[in-house]
Amino acid sequence: MNAAEVTEERLRQLIARGFKFVHPRDETGDITAIVGVRPHHDVIDVVQLRTEDDAVALRLAGDTTDVLAPTSHSWRSAGPAPRVLDDLLNLPDVETDNPPTSTTGCWIHTDKNRAKWVPARSD
Repeated sequence: MNAAEVTEERLRQLIARGFKFVHPRDETGDITAIVGVRPHHDVIDVVQLRTEDDAVALRLAGDTTDVLAPTSHSWRSAGPAPRVLDDLLNLPDVETDNPPTSTTGCWIHTDKNRAKWVPARSD
């Protein structure tokens, strides 16, 4: 498989895991990235694909207010999309001894005047 096919397959795997995707746009309406978000337990996993060679994935605290510009993270991978997506798919879910204080979801700003609510998956 070439890099584009690998990326497409990995994105399908993320969708199967509960990732929801949005496409933020700039002032002219052009898509700036493909952004996948998965709120779960007390964290939010986020992946941004700007190009085939420029991707970043993060694990954020569940109370992060701006997942596209977070101030901190507990895990990060950056580089070519296939590698970053593999890293994210291999990242284990959060396990704690305490009952989860689950995040209910998060807002993603898709352009200057729009946002989309991405609810947490309940599994």
